[in-house]
Amino acid sequence: MNNHDLEGVLDFLRGAEQLKNTLRTARTSNGREESTAEHTWRLCLMVMMFADQYPNIDPLKLMKMCIIHDLGEAINGDIAAVDQVEGSDKGIQEREDLITLIAPLPTKLKQEILSLWDEYEHASSEEACLAKALDKLETLLQHTQGRNPADFNYGFNLSYGRKYTDSDELTMRVRSLIDIDTEKLAQRNKSN
Repeated sequence: MNNHDLEGVLDFLRGAEQLKNTLRTARTSNGREESTAEHTWRLCLMVMMFADQYPNIDPLKLMKMCIIHDLGEAINGDIAAVDQVEGSDKGIQEREDLITLIAPLPTKLKQEILSLWDEYEHASSEEACLAKALDKLETLLQHTQGRNPADFNYGFNLSYGRKYTDSDELTMRVRSLIDIDTEKLAQRNKSN
């Protein structure tokens, strides 16, 4: 890699750092808003825990896909699933933001990241479908651990992301365990 390409990589990494400052609606166990970078970290940890259960997938491709799946949020932030307007496509904005973010990179890296992101966005491979399922599961898990506001909508979580989490036996089993905790929290919320 020549110095010009190295400078481009550093510029990209400086931009990607904003994911540490991009806050989501999820709360940590001490009540602080979670960053997109923190969500991505645990999503990648989940890949490490479960990838060997999927012998037909490429674990490196899955990991890369999870690392880059929310990169576009470094520019305009995250829109919580519960706040998304039906018919809107946040993916269009995220893709435009991703293209802006990866602009300083050498062509080969730009193409790889954009290709992985497009594959993820369209769920066009086994890796992409699993990445989407794990992404949903990480969010649901965080919602059962976070110190959430009193009006938190646990009911929404019971249906959120099922298209992906119900697509295979392992993610369905993980989902059912998380849903038990979600249902308990929903009941507790109703009685308060």
